[in-house]
Amino acid sequence: MTMSDELEPRQLAPAHLTDEMPADVNLEETAIPPRPTTPPTPDDLQAVFDVPVKVQAVLGRSRMDIGELLRLKPGMVVELDRRVGEPVDIFVNNRLIARGEVVLIDSTLGITLTEIVRQEA
Repeated sequence: MTMSDELEPRQLAPAHLTDEMPADVNLEETAIPPRPTTPPTPDDLQAVFDVPVKVQAVLGRSRMDIGELLRLKPGMVVELDRRVGEPVDIFVNNRLIARGEVVLIDSTLGITLTEIVRQEA
């Protein structure tokens, strides 16, 4: 007899899905609360205000072969897929959220938002 012959396959289920529910468990207290129907207020979101996110302003993109990439030198120009004056894309955690225009503020680059992008759920 082999080891696989000795073991019978059996279906395992999480403890909360078994028929034997402990007598001291109140199902009303363990149920998931319904989703609120009103949008969250700033007070509701206070817990996530300090969570860091990655914000990127993408001026444009370019594709090139690895050979071209390896031949790049200081002073060479990489052509992007955007024209001067076109809005830049603003991404938060790799998700497009807005578009805007590049501005110069005291020798620092910034973005003036011109459009908020609404994504379908």
